[in-house]
Order: sequence, then C-alpha cells, then structure tokens
Amino acid sequence: MNTASSRAARPAGWRLHIARRTRQSLVALLAIAMALPPAMAQDNAPRISPRSRAPVTVNFVNADVEAVTRAFAAMIDRAIVIDPRVKGNITVYSEQPQSIRQAFASYLSALRGMGFAVVESGGLLKVVPEADAKLQTGTVSVGEVSVRGDQVITQIFPLRYENPNNLVAVLRPLISANNTINANPGSNSLVITDYAENLQRIAKIIAALDVASGTDVEVVQLQHAVAADLAPLVQRLSDGGGVSPVPGAQGVAGGGVTVVADSRANALVIRAANPSRLALVRANIARLDRPNNLIGPGGGMWVVHLKNADAVRLATVVRAAFGAAGGTSSGGSAPAPSGLPAAAAAGVPGTSPQATAAVTGAAQPSTGGFIQADPATNSLIITAPEPLYKQVRALIDQLDSRRAQVYIESMIVEVAPSDSADFGFQWQGLLGKSGDKFGVVTGTNFAGSGRPGIIDINTSAAQGQINLGQGLNVGLLSVINGVTSLAAIARMLQTQSETNIISTPNLITLDNEEAKIVVGENVPFITGQFTGAGGTGVNANPFQTIERKDVGITLRIRPQIGEGGAVRMTIFQEQSSVKETTAAGTTNAGPSTTKRSIENTVVVDDGAILVLGGLIEDRFVTNKSKVPLLGDLPLIGGLFRSESRERRRTNLMVFLRPVVLRDAESANRLSVDRYEQIRGEQRNSQPQPSVVMPINESPVLPPLAPLPASSAASAPPASLNPPATTSP
Repeated sequence: MNTASSRAARPAGWRLHIARRTRQSLVALLAIAMALPPAMAQDNAPRISPRSRAPVTVNFVNADVEAVTRAFAAMIDRAIVIDPRVKGNITVYSEQPQSIRQAFASYLSALRGMGFAVVESGGLLKVVPEADAKLQTGTVSVGEVSVRGDQVITQIFPLRYENPNNLVAVLRPLISANNTINANPGSNSLVITDYAENLQRIAKIIAALDVASGTDVEVVQLQHAVAADLAPLVQRLSDGGGVSPVPGAQGVAGGGVTVVADSRANALVIRAANPSRLALVRANIARLDRPNNLIGPGGGMWVVHLKNADAVRLATVVRAAFGAAGGTSSGGSAPAPSGLPAAAAAGVPGTSPQATAAVTGAAQPSTGGFIQADPATNSLIITAPEPLYKQVRALIDQLDSRRAQVYIESMIVEVAPSDSADFGFQWQGLLGKSGDKFGVVTGTNFAGSGRPGIIDINTSAAQGQINLGQGLNVGLLSVINGVTSLAAIARMLQTQSETNIISTPNLITLDNEEAKIVVGENVPFITGQFTGAGGTGVNANPFQTIERKDVGITLRIRPQIGEGGAVRMTIFQEQSSVKETTAAGTTNAGPSTTKRSIENTVVVDDGAILVLGGLIEDRFVTNKSKVPLLGDLPLIGGLFRSESRERRRTNLMVFLRPVVLRDAESANRLSVDRYEQIRGEQRNSQPQPSVVMPINESPVLPPLAPLPASSAASAPPASLNPPATTSP
C-alpha cells in the first residue's frame, strides 16, 4: 500500500493515541531513570552509568530528537549537549526488553541514520552534525580500539612493517565520507577519525596487512658464474619484470624478490616474500651456476659489455693494474698474473712495449695483452682462466660505474654608467669700416668630438647645410655686405648613459672531461700581404694571408668532483668584441678587438656561486679649450673658453655556479626545465594575427611527452632538434 495513502487513511484519533503514548513512555522512562540508583561506570567510551541493570523497552516513534536525547541522558546518568543545528524527529524502539547499553547503542545508530553523531570532548557528550564530528571529538586512543558503537573517535594505529602511505590507498574507501585518514611517515603510523564500530573492523584489516614483507637475507655463494652477470637473469626469472638497478649496487628488485650482486665475494644477496619463493630462487641459481664450456688452450674467453666506461681506456687501465700487481724488476719483464698463459701474458704492461703504448685509435680494436677492447660494441674480450677472470671482472664492475656530470653556469655581469657635460661659447667678428681696404677678423673656434666649430657651421651654411651640433644652441646672426652668417653661438649639453649587460654561457660535461663553448663571430685578420714591383712575372700578383679568429664569449672548463661534493675546476673564460672604429693613425690592418679573459683553478661547492674576478674602473676626464690669458679672466673669460667633463664607472664581474648531476633523473629534469623555458619564449614571440600577411605562425618546440614511471630515471632527454615546420 502507498505510504502517503496509508497515512491519510489513519484516523486522527490514532495519531493522537501514538503521540500520547510516546509522551507517556517518555515520562515513564524519566520517572524510572530518576528513581533508580546509580551504577559503576564501564570502560568503553562514552562511559555510561545506568541507574539500573534491569532491562528496558524503549518506544520512541517520530519523537523530537531533543526530548529523546534528554531521556537517554537520564538513563545513562550523563549530560548530553545538543548542537543547535540538530533538529528533527527520531524513532528508537525495541520489541523485546534490552539493557540500557543496548538501548543507547540503538539511539546512536538512529542518530547516524539522520546524519548526526555523538562525540565526547572534555568529559561531555555532544550531538553534532556528522561533518563536524571529526573536528570536535576529544577521544583519542592508541593501539587497540576499546570504544564500541556509533561514536566518532580518533584512533592512532602504529605500524611495525608496512609503509603508512601504502595503507592509505587501501583503507580510504572504507572510511565514512565525512571522516578522515592520514599517514604520518615520521612515526610510521596512521591517524583515523571515524565511528568506533568501523574502526574495530579497520583495526583487523591493519593487523592482517602489517606483517613482515619478506624473509631474512640469504647469501648464495657462486662457484662458477659471475655475480654481476647472473643477478639480472635471476631477477627476470623470479618476477618476470624488467630490470632496474638498485642504487649503490648491481641488483634489481620487484615482484617480492630482491637480488643484489656482491662483486667482492662473488655472491648473490637474496630477499624473498616467503620461504617458498626463496627456495625457487635458490633452485634457479643452482641451475645457472655451471662451469664455462668455452675453455681453450689459452684459458677461458669472456665478453664483457660495458655500460658506462670507454672500452679502449678501461682495457689499458686494467692491463696496467694487473701488470703492476704482478710486480716488475729492473731490466727484466714483469711476471704474468697467476694462472695466465704465456701467450696471453705477452701483452700485459711491463712484459711488452706494445702493451704500454697508449691506444689512440678509437675506431680500431686495441691489441696486445689478455684484455682486448672492441670500440664498435664498447666491449672487453678477456682471455684468462676462470679465477683470474673473476678478479678482473670484480675490478671492471667497480670501474664501470655511471660518471656524474656537471652543469656549469657562467655569469658575466657588466654595469657601466656614464655622465658627460659640455658647455662652451664661440664667436667670430669683422672689425673695420665699410670701404676700408684692410679689416681685422677675430673670434674663437672650439671644435671637438660631436661639437662643430662656428667656422664649420658657417661653411656648411654657405653650402645650404646647417649643423649646429647636439644640445641646446643659442646663436647670434650678423649680416655683412648682404651675407648672413653666424656671429656667436653658445652650446649646453649633458649626456647620461647606462649599460647593463648579463651574459650567461652554460654547458654540461662529464666529470674530469674538458668542455668548451664559443658564442660569437669568426672575424678575419690580415697576417701578411705582398705586392709585386711590376712586370708580367709571378711576383706581380699581389696577395694577402688571412687568419680567422673567434670573437665573442669563450668558456672552457674541466671539472673534477670531490668526495665531499666540492667541485675543482680549471677555467678559461674570455669575452672579446670588435671595436666599432679603428684607432686613429693606424693602417688598414684589419679590425681592432677588445679582450677580457680569466684563466685560473678554483674549488666551489655543489650549487654555490663563486666570483672568479672582475674589474671596477672609475674614470673622470675633463677637456678645456680656451684662449690664453683671456679665458682666465673672472667675468668675461667664459667668452673665450669651452669645457667638457665626462665621468664613467665600469663594474665587470664574472661568477660561476656548478651543479652536480649524479643520475639520469637530475640531468633529465634540468634539460626539461631549459626545454620548457625556450619553448615558452617561442610561444611569447608569436606574430600578431594578420589577414593580409599569409604567415601567422612561428615555429615552436613540441611539448614533451611524460615519461613512464618505470623508465623516467633511465630514459634519455627528448630530442632538442624538432622539425622546423612545427607550429603550436
């Protein structure tokens, strides 16, 4: 039957009977609660002390939540405060008699269904909206959950083995929507605020998941195979996944199995998730640890593919190391390493001049000795008995490590403000009467850089060109015999200029490898010339010899990384430029250049800034032109002199900042940052859209695709040479 029609069919007297019965039940429970003696409090929170242990039957149907709360407060003998936002009718009833604790649990469940919760704060119970319960609860417990029911509390779960961040993803769907779960990696614990009944279930889940993740460490000593070669293969067989090196060791981890190669003891260190998995790994190792069948007259032959080192260089180093280990004698040859055949030992350093020669041809295999280098595959071919091979392989594994790189940023900062002032007075005059046969011309004429003299001005004016020069010019004209000319001129000029230049050449190079960057021009310089004396011979042909030199910014650095993180660098830095004009009086021998260079060796910490050197120059120049004696007169002397002053201050500093890139991830992060920086500059330099102009797009680098999580540390940076036609 429809609920609405059912309610409409009920008589009004029946509804009145229900309301009256509710009030009677409420009054009866209050009377019973007030008359019964108090009992002892229980351990579980909220701690309730029912006035009687006799069972009760509650029957609240659509009763006001505030009135029902007061009734239960009297039953448990504790004060309960109701939040003003808690409104509505609640239904709590039981068909059979039950204890007051069970009745109170039914009351909490009914509140939860209405979206309200009970919290305890400062010994006081409060009924609040469920969304605010996590902020107002004052009950905090650690370890086992002792509270029961639908009260909101905060529980702290200390973990012994599992990472708390891993459990957050598992437990979050089990937490109520308005409650929270947080991980604290510092104390390896979880902090959860939720209903007490739900926290008991979560406690069981955490206890089942917080177990030791693997067995104890097992060390398997190898008899025939090499640990560094066998570790990746055992790892692939154990978990079927890819191989990713463990930092600091040649091993891999994944799928519950960790395999690490110990080159010093030629052993495999294993940790598995359970004993059965460990037994399977040990069985695989036993099958693979077999003697090598490639044993010939000269011993075994092995091919070692290098990961980081250069095969030619490493072959020379290893041959020299084992030759030195065997010892040398004056005037004799060094003995062969233990177990090495005479044919193979013929090329060991100290036994043959051929082995001591440096290998220079990178395109050809190195020859001589029991270790050969193949540059094409960057591999080493070792011909030696198995015991000697294991010793050599242990040394190769230690030398074939990834070398750190250094990102070097050089900052050349030049700030050069200048201020100049020019003030002068020039005049010209003709003394004499009209008709005189002789006259006298007198005046001053002070010409200088950018300052034409009065005679030059009159001469150019006669040719139809007037150039008074820069600044404020005040002149006086005179007319003689119908010719207009400039009789006097006063000039005032002040010039201020500010130069601020920052150049930042930067580069990346391997540890202990020299790198060079040149940004500038290749300018020709005349180094010699010949002009014949005449005739038709060969010597009559003139010619010149020209040498081209780089002019601009040159940075050449060789870094060396220390154990403590400091970087020792041998630096050569040069900044040169072509002067705009050639010095006066010189022949046409080519352009003149300015040059500033620094060459030194410094030590600087990783990421720190070091000043290499600089120049601070403060120059003041005064130029004064005057008529002797007349220019020194107190008042009228200004009519007979011209003066200019110039002050220039030059501040030039060179700074250096090295950053050590020890792994592929840091190098890739730096490359992506510079890539995005240039890409942003290109996006900001797009031309304005035009209907008339057909070209409205400028090339922009393509966005970098995100690297997968498994290969982010080993994948090379994206190509920095995209197609020229790429557009945003």
